Amino acid sequence: MGFVLTLALLFMITPLEPADFLSIEMGEETVAILDRDDYTLPFSGVPLVDEERLERVVEKVEKLAYREPINATISDGGKILPEKKGRKLNRAVFLQQVYDYYYGTGAKELNVTYLEVYPKVDQALLSQVRKKVIGQYITYFNSGNKNRSHNIMLASKAINNYVVLPGENYSFNKVVGKRTKAKGYLQAPVIVRGELSEGIGGGICQVSSTLFNAVDKAGLHILQRYSHSRDVAYVPSGRDATVSWYGPDFVFQNKYAYPVLIRAHSSYGQMYVSVHSFPEIEYEPRYVPSVRNQTPEEGPASPDFLEPSNP
Repeated sequence: MGFVLTLALLFMITPLEPADFLSIEMGEETVAILDRDDYTLPFSGVPLVDEERLERVVEKVEKLAYREPINATISDGGKILPEKKGRKLNRAVFLQQVYDYYYGTGAKELNVTYLEVYPKVDQALLSQVRKKVIGQYITYFNSGNKNRSHNIMLASKAINNYVVLPGENYSFNKVVGKRTKAKGYLQAPVIVRGELSEGIGGGICQVSSTLFNAVDKAGLHILQRYSHSRDVAYVPSGRDATVSWYGPDFVFQNKYAYPVLIRAHSSYGQMYVSVHSFPEIEYEPRYVPSVRNQTPEEGPASPDFLEPSNP
C-alpha cells in the first residue's frame, strides 16, 4: 500500500461512524485519515478547529506532495536535456476542503490538488547562457591516485551545469553538499593541523581552486575565499581556494545583468572549469596566471590542506 501517514486514532472503545472520518488521497493511495473530534478545541458551544494541530497535518501532507523540479542540463555530448516541472500542495484548496469537511458541508474523501513548480533553468535560458565563454581555467592532477581522482570527478559533476542568476550568490559548500562516504567520496590525502593524513573527500580543494580561478578570470565578485596554510602544487602560489564542510567556503556573486553558467569536467588528469553567459554580456575580465601543463608531484605539497588563512 505504500507509506501511510496516520493522523487520527482509528480504534476506539466506542466505534465512530465512517462519516466521522476524512480520508486524504494522493492518486490511489490513502496518505492520511482525520477524525473531526481530534481537531476540535476542547471548548463547549460552537466547535472550533485546533489550528495548531491542523497546521502539523498540512506540513506533513506538503512533504508527501512535493516533487522537486529538475533543471535543464547540458549532456557531455553538448545536447540540451529538457527541464521537468515539479509540484507542491495547493495549500489554499486543501485547507478549504478540510474546513468544508470539518463543518459538515464537504465530502468525506479529499483528493489532493497540486500547483506546478517551475525549474530555475529551462531549455530557453540554457540555450542562450551557454553561448559566450567569459572565463576558463585548467589544472592538472595525478590520475594514478585513484581515490583523489574519483573525488575530483564527483565534485566536478556537482558544480557542472549550475546557473547563477544576476545578483545571486554561489556557495561551493551549498552546491556540492557535504562530502561523505554515502555520496561516494573516498579517503585521500589531506593535511590537518600540519600533519599529513587521510580524509574523506581529499582532492575537493582542487575543484574549488580551479573554479575560483575561472570565475575570477570572468570578473565575478569574490565574496569569500581562503588560502591553504601552505602552497599547493596544482595552482600558482596564492591562487587556491580551500573548502571544508565545517570550515571555510568559497563564495562569489554574479554582479552582471545576465545569468552565468558553470561548466566543469575532469578526466585524464585534467580539471577544467569554464564560465559562460549570454552573447550580449559586457564583462570585466581579470588577468589570472595559468599553471604549467604538467602533473603535480605526489607529496606533502599536493594534498588538500584544511588549515585556512585569509588570502
